[in-house]
Formats: sequence, C-alpha cells, structure tokens
Amino acid sequence: MLDTLFFIASIIPFLIQGISVTLQVTLFAFAIGLALASLLTPIRVFAPVLLSWLPRTYVELFRGTPLLVQLFLIYFGLPSKGIKLDALTAGILALGLNSAAYQAEIFRASIKGIPESQFLAAESLGMSRLQVYRYVVFPQAFRIALPALVNEFVTLMKESSLVAIIGVAELTRRGEYLVAYTFRALEVYIAVAMLYLVLCLTFSQGAKILEKKLKIPGYERSS
Repeated sequence: MLDTLFFIASIIPFLIQGISVTLQVTLFAFAIGLALASLLTPIRVFAPVLLSWLPRTYVELFRGTPLLVQLFLIYFGLPSKGIKLDALTAGILALGLNSAAYQAEIFRASIKGIPESQFLAAESLGMSRLQVYRYVVFPQAFRIALPALVNEFVTLMKESSLVAIIGVAELTRRGEYLVAYTFRALEVYIAVAMLYLVLCLTFSQGAKILEKKLKIPGYERSS
C-alpha cells in the first residue's frame, strides 16, 4: 500500500506538466465554441426559416456524430485535401466545433427563458433587432446559461483526453508514457483520474461562486 502511494506521489509532478496542455486545449476549444455559438444562436432564433435551417443542421451534425470521428476527419482527413494541421491545432479545432453545437443549444434554451415582454419593450424603445440581442437578450441569456456552460466546460475538459490519440502530450498522454515505461497502469491511471477530478471540481466550485454574483434577481433556475 505504501509503495503504491509513494509511486503515485512520485509521478504526480510529471503528470502535472500535462495539465497546462489540457487547460490550453480546453480553454481555446471552449472559446471557439463560444464564438461560433454566439453567431449560430441568433440566426437560429431570430432569422427566417430559410436561414435558420443552417445552424440547426450544424447542431444536429456535430451532436449526432461521435467526437472521435470528427477529430479523425480533421486530423487525418483534411491532409488528403491539402490542409495539414498539427495535432494540437487539430485537437482544439475539433473540440471547438463540437462544443459550439452544444453551446448553441444552451444559449437557445436560455433565450427561450427570457420573457417575450422584454423583446417587445426593447423594440418599442426603437432598438433594432441587433441591439435587442446585444444589449437585452445576450447579457441575460449568458447569466441564465452559466450553469450549463460550466457543465459544458467540464465535459470539454474531460473530452480533451481524446487528443492523446493523435499524439498531443496532455495529461492522459503523459499517463500513457508512464504506463509504457513503468508497466503500472492501475496506479498511473488512478493518478490521472485524481488530477482530472481536482481540475473539474475546482472549476465547478469557482463557477458556483461566479453564478451567485451574476444571478439575475427574481430568476430562479429550476433544478
């Protein structure tokens, strides 16, 4: 037992070096997803039917196909068309495009939770549709969506382990290096799981504090 604990303690510093890559992949992918979702959502919610099918198709496509297949299409498929990306860039892009579909649905549901009277009041003040979205809808939708966005971020952090398959030296990949070197898979992957758990719990607790500060007065999220 003590030997196992000492071994896990000895490999933690090596694994921690992969956390920075895991966070880099997660943060950049989430930012890509957030930017795309901010474009897709207003088109789907406010645009005519002839245009709204575009974001709806995007969402269904990325939610309805495995993330691993999407990663392989970008990393292994694009080079056949002359577009070659390094493993880190391909991993971030695949995760970001996938996350955009889920974030778009989160924002769409949040916008639906805003009373229709606020849209009418803003338009009666002479605000354009773009101004209504920018100054009235989006700030409230973001606050309402925050808990779900945090869940998506944590999910994305765990899904970032998939980029180990294409050679990105993040947390999981470093665990694979140790397994190949020490042949102690159980202890190594326990340590990897513990570090993921610490990361996810840290961000979740931080988000709860932020959620309380940004809470909309009078709005209660159903459990």
